[in-house]
Amino acid sequence: MPYPAFPCAAIALALLLIAGCATAPAPAQASGTIEAINHTHWAINRFSVDGRNAVDIIGPYQGGGGACCFAVPEQWRPGMTVRVDWETGASGVSNLAKEFPGYADWPRYVEWSRKVNAQKRQHSQVVPVPDYGGQETCGITVHFLPCDQLKVTTSCLTYGHPNYPIKEALRLPEPTSCPK
Repeated sequence: MPYPAFPCAAIALALLLIAGCATAPAPAQASGTIEAINHTHWAINRFSVDGRNAVDIIGPYQGGGGACCFAVPEQWRPGMTVRVDWETGASGVSNLAKEFPGYADWPRYVEWSRKVNAQKRQHSQVVPVPDYGGQETCGITVHFLPCDQLKVTTSCLTYGHPNYPIKEALRLPEPTSCPK
C-alpha cells in the first residue's frame, strides 16, 4: 500500500530544515567556567553572567563560582559587555548568622528569617569586557568590589598571579559612602 503524500512531504521538509540548521556556521568561541572573587564584607548569595548561573555562595573576601560554561567569542569587539546579576546578604559568619535559633521555636525562626531577608539586596550591572585579543581565554571571572562595582576578565591566569589583569587587593576597605 502506498504511503500518503502529505506525511512524506512533511517529513522531508522537516529533515531539510534540520539539515539546514545543523550546517549553519556558528561563531567560534572558547568555553570555560564562571568564577568570582569577592572583595567585599558581604556574602554573594548568588550571581549570574548573561543569564548563566554560577554555583557557589561566595563568602566575604573569598573566591568561588565554578559553573560551566561561559562561551567567550573568539574575537574581542569594542563595546563588548556582559550583564551580571547578583544578590548580596549577610555572611555566614555575621552576628545574624550566629543568632540562628533553629527550627524548634518557629516564631523565633520566622523573626530571624525576616532579619536575614531584610539584608538581602538584588543588583544588576552591565560591565565592559576588557580587550582579550591575542590572549588565551578561559571563561569569565567577576570581581565584586565595594560600592557594588564590578570588573571582569577572561584571563586564564589565576588571581594573584603577577600578570593577572585585575590587581585590587582581596580585602578592600569599605568606604563610608559610595559615589552615586
